Amino acid sequence: MGMGLPQRFLHRPYPWQASKALLALPLGLIVVIVLTDVLTPGSRLPMGPSLLIVAPALAASFASTLVTGAIAALAVVGMLVIGLESHLLDTMNFESQIIALLVVSLVVTVFRYLQVRHARELSLVRTVSETTQRVVMRPLPRRIGPLRVASMYLAAQEQALIGGDLYAAVCTSTGTRLIIGDVRGKGLTAMSDAALLLGAFREAAHREATLPGLVAYLEHSVCWNLAEPAEAETAGECFITAAVIDIPDKDPRAQMVTCGHPPPLLMRDGKATALPVSRPAPPLGLGELASRPDYHVDTFTLEPRDVLLLHTDGVIEARDARGVFYPLAERAAAWAHESPSALIRSLRADLLAHVGGHLADDAALIALQRTHSQFPIEADRRVHELRLLRETVTTVRRGFAALHCDVPVH
Repeated sequence: MGMGLPQRFLHRPYPWQASKALLALPLGLIVVIVLTDVLTPGSRLPMGPSLLIVAPALAASFASTLVTGAIAALAVVGMLVIGLESHLLDTMNFESQIIALLVVSLVVTVFRYLQVRHARELSLVRTVSETTQRVVMRPLPRRIGPLRVASMYLAAQEQALIGGDLYAAVCTSTGTRLIIGDVRGKGLTAMSDAALLLGAFREAAHREATLPGLVAYLEHSVCWNLAEPAEAETAGECFITAAVIDIPDKDPRAQMVTCGHPPPLLMRDGKATALPVSRPAPPLGLGELASRPDYHVDTFTLEPRDVLLLHTDGVIEARDARGVFYPLAERAAAWAHESPSALIRSLRADLLAHVGGHLADDAALIALQRTHSQFPIEADRRVHELRLLRETVTTVRRGFAALHCDVPVH
């Protein structure tokens, strides 16, 4: 095991250890103030009444509600000791100072209680949001058959983890099918539409033999959702751009159908070029505008060591302070020889630097690379599902800890 239980206990970074160390500050302040006034009986103006209020205010910045109240009570006791030793208990000025200390201490304690309660609720909301993200848009495994995969998702809304962009990958008996898309709009409606499309994709990816058949099923699913009574007022305004790709395990020729979505970039020999799209289909949800939507299949070659970079328009339409769009192809070519995970990390940092740290729209990236070797698909799937289950359980446990702990979980 290496390190014994006591040593591991001492080396774990518990937040309450820092709080216990900081607790010496208000306690020491009370002791110093009381001793100073008691040991200087000749002073007509004891400093306790004016300085003791600092102790509970200081404790409220880091301690729990109970500890803050205890520090406030000790401050009141210390003030009574000073008044007793200085023979000031019967003076009107001292009585008013005692009342002021009690009122301020009560206000500070109540404020700390409300602050901890709000932090606990916020932690629970974020826990639910993280769990929802893992259920709706599951993290992609690092390896899918012969493909090495890395992904990135950045939500435009602050404190949000998911938005209107979406992606998913499904292992079939012959290869891997991927989708990346962008729902028109933001907020809960966009997340609901994204969840619907991802569920339909995961179901139909195994059942539909052809890529046009899969896209047609997704089109019908989106149209059925828009026809619901709750969505009737926005039925003609919602759509989803998407790119659906089928990559066989043993054939370098891959297929793609785009529905109003930016084409992926193929990175080969240090260059990044957009895949040609001969006849793009309308976005999902707008297919009924055409009498019979034509889902044309574009074929491209994905050789070993090639990197395919899928993205949403939130990446290529990101602007800097001067209004210049993010040059994804140019920046990706600079890291063309890196692994998918390293490429995604570099693009993420570079994109955030380009926009000054805040995106105006959701952004998603997927980088995948074909390798010479092929891991068993079923084993990959089981390992990924086990890792996903562990992450979800950990997230839920943090939420319950936030509910039952007085100190907010960070």
